[in-house]
Amino acid sequence: MSNQSSSAEPQSKRPLLWGRFSPLVLLIVLIGVALDQGTKIWLVHSFDLANNGPVSVLPVLDLVLVWNRGISYGLFQQNSDVGRWLLAGLTIAVTIGVWIWSARCQSRLVALSLALVIGGAVGNGIDRVFLGAVVDFVYFHAGNFSWYVFNLADVWIVAGVAGLLYDSFRNGPNSAAK
Repeated sequence: MSNQSSSAEPQSKRPLLWGRFSPLVLLIVLIGVALDQGTKIWLVHSFDLANNGPVSVLPVLDLVLVWNRGISYGLFQQNSDVGRWLLAGLTIAVTIGVWIWSARCQSRLVALSLALVIGGAVGNGIDRVFLGAVVDFVYFHAGNFSWYVFNLADVWIVAGVAGLLYDSFRNGPNSAAK
């Protein structure tokens, strides 16, 4: 028998729900959700963006109110309660899967990236469950160019995915999965 030592933790001993970076992940998720929900609550309820908008912040940036009943970029619009709850259920399932991934990851960058994805998913999921649609409000445009309307949760998700992509190029194609 050979006595091989491996720096990789055996699959069976890897944590399922709470791992090395879970406190960091939870903290980032809570901060991300608080910032996302805080801006949405203020813009929708306190500022009343529906009646007081759109607001030009910069020549290329407006605050507008859009109720997104789909997913990213307004894809898969759901105008029924069945569609809404299917998307909410999908969000919950994916969030649980990403949390498990974060509990098992071995890199601070991957943990941070996954935390951003989870925070964004939870922020948008809260909207979908309690408001029936996701609140989007940031609108970039320049000349004939018009970007989609998004929110801070979308920023967290995109930043998280960018971090995972960076990690995969930095450490090889399968590093984020370890």
